[in-house]
Amino acid sequence: MSDKTVFRLVTAISIFVFIVVVILNQKVLPRPEVMPSFVTFLPTLNAIINGTCTILLLLSLWAIKKKNIALHKKINLTAFVLSSLFLVSYIMYHWMALETTFPKDNPLRPVYLFILLTHIVLAAIVLPLILISFYFGLKNEITKHRKIVRFSYPIWLYVTITGVVVYLMIKPYYPF
Repeated sequence: MSDKTVFRLVTAISIFVFIVVVILNQKVLPRPEVMPSFVTFLPTLNAIINGTCTILLLLSLWAIKKKNIALHKKINLTAFVLSSLFLVSYIMYHWMALETTFPKDNPLRPVYLFILLTHIVLAAIVLPLILISFYFGLKNEITKHRKIVRFSYPIWLYVTITGVVVYLMIKPYYPF
Protein backbone atom coordinates (compact mmCIF):
# COMPACT_ATOMS: atom_id res chain seq x y z
CA MET A 1 0.00 0.00 0.00
CA SER A 2 1.16 3.51 -0.74
CA ASP A 3 1.41 6.18 1.95
CA LYS A 4 -1.48 8.00 0.30
CA THR A 5 -3.70 4.91 0.52
CA VAL A 6 -2.77 4.35 4.16
CA PHE A 7 -3.48 7.99 5.03
CA ARG A 8 -6.89 7.72 3.35
CA LEU A 9 -7.59 4.52 5.31
CA VAL A 10 -6.48 6.17 8.58
CA THR A 11 -8.72 9.15 7.82
CA ALA A 12 -11.67 6.87 7.02
CA ILE A 13 -11.21 4.81 10.19
CA SER A 14 -10.84 7.93 12.34
CA ILE A 15 -13.94 9.56 10.86
CA PHE A 16 -15.93 6.32 11.20
CA VAL A 17 -15.01 5.93 14.88
CA PHE A 18 -15.80 9.59 15.54
CA ILE A 19 -19.21 9.27 13.86
CA VAL A 20 -20.01 6.09 15.82
CA VAL A 21 -19.16 7.80 19.12
CA VAL A 22 -21.24 10.87 18.20
CA ILE A 23 -24.18 8.67 17.24
CA LEU A 24 -23.89 6.77 20.53
CA ASN A 25 -23.93 10.03 22.46
CA GLN A 26 -27.02 11.19 20.57
CA LYS A 27 -28.87 8.06 21.77
CA VAL A 28 -30.42 7.44 18.34
CA LEU A 29 -29.63 3.72 18.13
CA PRO A 30 -32.21 1.38 19.60
CA ARG A 31 -31.02 -0.15 22.86
CA PRO A 32 -31.72 -3.66 24.02
CA GLU A 33 -34.90 -3.78 26.11
CA VAL A 34 -32.94 -5.38 28.93
CA MET A 35 -29.33 -4.49 29.49
CA PRO A 36 -27.20 -7.67 29.48
CA SER A 37 -25.60 -8.26 32.87
CA PHE A 38 -22.03 -8.23 31.49
CA VAL A 39 -22.47 -4.57 30.53
CA THR A 40 -22.15 -3.54 34.19
CA PHE A 41 -18.55 -4.79 34.18
CA LEU A 42 -17.52 -2.87 31.03
CA PRO A 43 -16.62 0.44 32.75
CA THR A 44 -14.30 -1.45 35.11
CA LEU A 45 -12.86 -3.41 32.20
CA ASN A 46 -12.26 -0.15 30.32
CA ALA A 47 -10.45 1.34 33.31
CA ILE A 48 -8.32 -1.79 33.63
CA ILE A 49 -7.46 -1.63 29.93
CA ASN A 50 -6.62 2.08 30.18
CA GLY A 51 -4.46 1.52 33.26
CA THR A 52 -2.69 -1.38 31.58
CA CYS A 53 -2.08 0.74 28.48
CA THR A 54 -0.60 3.48 30.66
CA ILE A 55 1.88 0.99 32.10
CA LEU A 56 2.63 -0.42 28.65
CA LEU A 57 3.25 3.04 27.21
CA LEU A 58 5.69 3.82 30.01
CA LEU A 59 7.43 0.46 29.48
CA SER A 60 7.55 1.16 25.75
CA LEU A 61 9.37 4.43 26.39
CA TRP A 62 11.78 2.64 28.72
CA ALA A 63 12.41 -0.09 26.11
CA ILE A 64 13.18 2.35 23.32
CA LYS A 65 15.47 4.40 25.59
CA LYS A 66 17.34 1.12 26.25
CA LYS A 67 17.44 0.60 22.43
CA ASN A 68 15.43 -2.60 22.76
CA ILE A 69 13.46 -2.15 19.56
CA ALA A 70 11.99 -5.65 19.53
CA LEU A 71 10.54 -5.22 23.03
CA HIS A 72 9.37 -1.70 22.14
CA LYS A 73 7.42 -3.07 19.16
CA LYS A 74 5.88 -5.92 21.16
CA ILE A 75 4.77 -3.60 23.94
CA ASN A 76 3.28 -1.10 21.51
CA LEU A 77 1.46 -3.79 19.57
CA THR A 78 0.03 -5.07 22.85
CA ALA A 79 -1.07 -1.55 23.81
CA PHE A 80 -2.63 -1.13 20.37
CA VAL A 81 -4.57 -4.40 20.65
CA LEU A 82 -5.76 -3.48 24.15
CA SER A 83 -6.79 -0.01 22.97
CA SER A 84 -8.74 -1.60 20.13
CA LEU A 85 -10.45 -3.89 22.64
CA PHE A 86 -11.17 -0.83 24.76
CA LEU A 87 -12.84 0.87 21.80
CA VAL A 88 -15.11 -2.13 21.19
CA SER A 89 -15.98 -2.33 24.89
CA TYR A 90 -16.59 1.44 25.08
CA ILE A 91 -18.95 1.31 22.09
CA MET A 92 -20.82 -1.69 23.52
CA TYR A 93 -21.25 -0.01 26.90
CA HIS A 94 -22.46 3.31 25.50
CA TRP A 95 -24.87 1.53 23.20
CA MET A 96 -26.40 -0.73 25.85
CA ALA A 97 -26.24 1.26 29.10
CA LEU A 98 -27.99 4.38 30.28
CA GLU A 99 -25.81 7.44 30.61
CA THR A 100 -24.34 8.12 34.02
CA THR A 101 -23.86 11.78 34.92
CA PHE A 102 -21.68 13.41 37.51
CA PRO A 103 -23.90 15.18 40.07
CA LYS A 104 -24.42 18.87 39.38
CA ASP A 105 -24.13 19.75 43.06
CA ASN A 106 -20.76 18.02 43.50
CA PRO A 107 -18.02 20.66 43.98
CA LEU A 108 -15.64 18.51 41.89
CA ARG A 109 -17.94 18.67 38.86
CA PRO A 110 -15.91 21.40 37.07
CA VAL A 111 -12.73 19.35 37.56
CA TYR A 112 -14.48 16.20 36.35
CA LEU A 113 -15.91 17.96 33.30
CA PHE A 114 -12.53 19.48 32.41
CA ILE A 115 -10.80 16.10 32.64
CA LEU A 116 -13.62 14.41 30.73
CA LEU A 117 -13.67 17.05 27.98
CA THR A 118 -9.91 17.00 27.46
CA HIS A 119 -9.97 13.19 27.53
CA ILE A 120 -12.67 13.01 24.84
CA VAL A 121 -11.15 15.66 22.56
CA LEU A 122 -7.65 14.24 22.80
CA ALA A 123 -8.91 10.67 22.32
CA ALA A 124 -10.46 11.77 19.02
CA ILE A 125 -7.26 13.56 17.97
CA VAL A 126 -4.88 10.76 18.96
CA LEU A 127 -6.46 7.92 16.99
CA PRO A 128 -5.13 8.98 13.58
CA LEU A 129 -1.78 9.92 15.14
CA ILE A 130 -1.45 6.46 16.69
CA LEU A 131 -2.36 4.76 13.42
CA ILE A 132 0.16 6.82 11.47
CA SER A 133 2.80 6.26 14.16
CA PHE A 134 2.28 2.52 13.86
CA TYR A 135 2.38 2.66 10.10
CA PHE A 136 5.75 4.41 10.02
CA GLY A 137 7.10 2.28 12.86
CA LEU A 138 6.12 -0.97 11.15
CA LYS A 139 7.55 0.30 7.86
CA ASN A 140 10.77 1.04 9.74
CA GLU A 141 10.65 4.69 8.70
CA ILE A 142 12.12 5.77 12.01
CA THR A 143 12.54 9.48 11.29
CA LYS A 144 8.86 9.86 10.31
CA HIS A 145 7.82 7.59 13.20
CA ARG A 146 9.68 9.77 15.73
CA LYS A 147 8.15 12.98 14.36
CA ILE A 148 4.63 11.66 14.84
CA VAL A 149 5.35 9.92 18.16
CA ARG A 150 6.54 13.22 19.58
CA PHE A 151 2.85 14.19 19.52
CA SER A 152 1.00 10.88 19.67
CA TYR A 153 2.84 9.43 22.68
CA PRO A 154 2.09 12.15 25.27
CA ILE A 155 -1.49 12.48 24.05
CA TRP A 156 -2.08 8.71 24.13
CA LEU A 157 -0.52 8.55 27.61
CA TYR A 158 -2.74 11.42 28.81
CA VAL A 159 -5.84 9.74 27.38
CA THR A 160 -5.08 6.43 29.10
CA ILE A 161 -4.40 8.12 32.44
CA THR A 162 -7.46 10.37 32.31
CA GLY A 163 -9.60 7.39 31.28
CA VAL A 164 -8.83 5.83 34.65
CA VAL A 165 -9.33 9.13 36.49
CA VAL A 166 -12.72 9.70 34.83
CA TYR A 167 -13.77 6.15 35.76
CA LEU A 168 -12.73 6.60 39.39
CA MET A 169 -14.59 9.91 39.60
CA ILE A 170 -17.84 8.65 38.03
CA LYS A 171 -17.81 5.14 39.54
CA PRO A 172 -19.81 6.03 42.69
CA TYR A 173 -22.66 7.30 40.50
CA TYR A 174 -23.23 4.24 38.30
CA PRO A 175 -26.77 2.94 38.89
CA PHE A 176 -25.55 -0.65 39.28
